[in-house]
Amino acid sequence: AHTLQEQLLLAAPLIVADPADDANDEQEVVILLHDFSFSSPEELLAGLQSKNTGGAMPINGMDLSGDAGGAMAGMSHGGMAMDINDIEYDANLANDRSLDDPEIVPVERGGRLRVRIINGATATAFTIDFGALEGELIAVDGQPVEPVRGRRFPMTTGQRIDVRVRLPRDLSAAFPILALREGSKERTGIVLRPAGAAVARLGTAAYVDAPVLDLTLEAQLRAIVPFASRRADKTFDMALTGDMAAYRWRLETSAPILVDTGDRVEVTLRNDTMMAHPMHLHGHRFQVVRIDGQRFQGAVRDTVLVPPMRSITIAVDAGNPGQWAFHCHHLYHMASGMMSTFAYRS
Repeated sequence: AHTLQEQLLLAAPLIVADPADDANDEQEVVILLHDFSFSSPEELLAGLQSKNTGGAMPINGMDLSGDAGGAMAGMSHGGMAMDINDIEYDANLANDRSLDDPEIVPVERGGRLRVRIINGATATAFTIDFGALEGELIAVDGQPVEPVRGRRFPMTTGQRIDVRVRLPRDLSAAFPILALREGSKERTGIVLRPAGAAVARLGTAAYVDAPVLDLTLEAQLRAIVPFASRRADKTFDMALTGDMAAYRWRLETSAPILVDTGDRVEVTLRNDTMMAHPMHLHGHRFQVVRIDGQRFQGAVRDTVLVPPMRSITIAVDAGNPGQWAFHCHHLYHMASGMMSTFAYRS
């Protein structure tokens, strides 16, 4: 639900299966991540909008004074303060459970897994940590990519990843898959358990802060089926702006995004704030074709992170007429003005 109800766990996985995958002999594991608060979303939003700490000069319209109703994790970006988490949640959840009582998934030694992870959190980005297991990232937002091997994969809100894992045959202990809250020690996750393996108790806090998300992985991703090469028929520039003190957010364009069926459209998303924004387009897939002006043939997806003071260009083939939501997937940024449209001329 793209309303404040989303904070109340009104979310569930929807998996569209490819029958061709039946021959892969893989166990499917689905993990839906969420953040949870005992406070109502209306209370949380009111707290963010009423908090005005003052004392810092705004840069590009963004107040850098720190706390705005939650725990602002301050980081440095080019000598300027970067805000990460603006809400302090009571729990982070994986399949509606915390690490105090995680879901235990039975697995076979030596088995193959396809782990589908959905970041359904309202305002929290995670790094997915497979620990000692090395996996292959094979899809983002449901679209296949050239495999990227690794043990850690970043996910902003709204994104989905598929990771293929082969379990060792001598796996005698239970194995956690953890989601590490960005810039924080907090974590959640599930546990893979071979028959007979003991499950150790896991704390909800790590010893060190998790990484801050950047575009390192995004720059590596390449679509298995990229868009056809063609010039853009229409181009737009969208500035992501905001005022942290007043908690007002905006998506600004010189002209509304208005397209015709059949257009190749390129939209450059420029983040002029000191918070990251996961930008999501309804009704379409897009291809990431530029990072900070550097052109490449990136992943096909529907949600992309735009970190502070960075720019992303996406290409969209306009083939689904309507008036589609185009917004930041951080619930409270969206509710405070970061919502626009991608519309077709009638």
